[in-house]
Amino acid sequence: MPTVHSPGERRRWLALYVLCLGVLMIVLDTTIVNVALPSIRADLGFSDARLSWVVNAYMLTFGGFLLLGGRLGDLFGQRRMFLLGTAFFTLTSVGCGLAGTQALLVAARAVQGLGGAVMNAVALSLIVSLFTTRGDRARALAIYGFVCASGGSIGVLLGGLLTSTLNWHWVFLVNLPVGAAVFALCRRLVPEGRGTAAGARLDVGGAASVTAALMLAVYAIVNTSTAGWSSRRTLILLGAAAALFVLFLAVELRVREPLVPLRLFRLRNLAIANVVGALWAAGMFAWFFMSALYMQLVLGYDALRVGLAFLPANLIMAAFSLSLSARVVMRFGLRRPLTAGLMLAAAGLALFARAPVAGSFISDVLPPMVLLGVGAGLGFNPVLLAAMGDVRAEESGLASGIVNTSFLLGGSLGLATLASLAATRTAAVLAAGADHSTALASGYGLAFLVAALFAGAGGLLGGALLRSGAMPGAATLGEQAR
Repeated sequence: MPTVHSPGERRRWLALYVLCLGVLMIVLDTTIVNVALPSIRADLGFSDARLSWVVNAYMLTFGGFLLLGGRLGDLFGQRRMFLLGTAFFTLTSVGCGLAGTQALLVAARAVQGLGGAVMNAVALSLIVSLFTTRGDRARALAIYGFVCASGGSIGVLLGGLLTSTLNWHWVFLVNLPVGAAVFALCRRLVPEGRGTAAGARLDVGGAASVTAALMLAVYAIVNTSTAGWSSRRTLILLGAAAALFVLFLAVELRVREPLVPLRLFRLRNLAIANVVGALWAAGMFAWFFMSALYMQLVLGYDALRVGLAFLPANLIMAAFSLSLSARVVMRFGLRRPLTAGLMLAAAGLALFARAPVAGSFISDVLPPMVLLGVGAGLGFNPVLLAAMGDVRAEESGLASGIVNTSFLLGGSLGLATLASLAATRTAAVLAAGADHSTALASGYGLAFLVAALFAGAGGLLGGALLRSGAMPGAATLGEQAR
């Protein structure tokens, strides 16, 4: 914990940890459930096709409502919306844990995603408003970045522990005490305030069109694993999503108080950071999901051993987030740490691309995990700082929603693309007469190589186009947030 010198300072840092604990719950739920899917299928009788909806229902509403959730925070108060989202998320987690039928579980997961979207969309703007000085904000966002970057791998470990020692219900029920604590502590520690855009009107047409567009896009992407990219259904859904997005742009150009003022994208660092974040997320999702599959299906690790394999990377990210990342940004600005971090991550993914069938932890898993841990710890904080630094206080919730939407869509689209490439390569190698493990390793190797290209492209783009100031716009935003 950073050094504090007054009760007010201590309260602010405690508020940060409460907000990050709430975000951790959300991030965990993107991976913790994956480990429990076989148990859920056996208990509730899911088919393989319907089982995917335990994950997809959550992703659909989570991705669809991020932008709207961020704007609602600007209009009605970030603290109020965070509390409302926490209540929704916690109560529907109980519904998921107690579900005895397929329909009830999928429905509860959909509402859980809505609560998670609202929480995630406003958490970043709350942190930005709490910490207005350059050094404090850099340290706070480094901690937030650690939670976002490491939460997926922590979820793999926690999901394995809960499923193996208790049962699948507890991957959801564990959110009850955590969510209750976050709700109570948030009310006590996070200052209450009016929405920074209080008095403005909600752009209903823009909200409806962009939410529908995002939900259709996420639905199309998550179903490519079964329908394929070139199927009629996928093309129709993506076309409908594109048409709704064009409608959204037309609405935003006409209304007096748009949901997303398009002038935001003239802010150079915000626009570039969102593209970099999408490319980075594509590499990160590949790391979490593809390396877990490689270790389980090729190397034969169980769920607990897979979780432990991520531990070195998590410890490295923690070291950067809690002490080193903010100092690096304050010393070198945004561009150099971001480029170095993403290039190290690209190197780690390229090492995973070797994906040997008879690999060992020490020689084939640990080195890329270390590189990815250093890369994530070094590169994630500058992306967040660049995205939020130029934004006015009354639009910080919306900017937070845009950032999170970019990460989610980039990660989902990247993972779907990489999974499709891996499956195609695996099928081709099997058809050539190779054994199953060799074919899987070849498919994962191709996916990791393309993921390395995504991360590397993000690093080059950020290094070339981001403004080099250490914290652009921080002083202005701090004055507006007071």
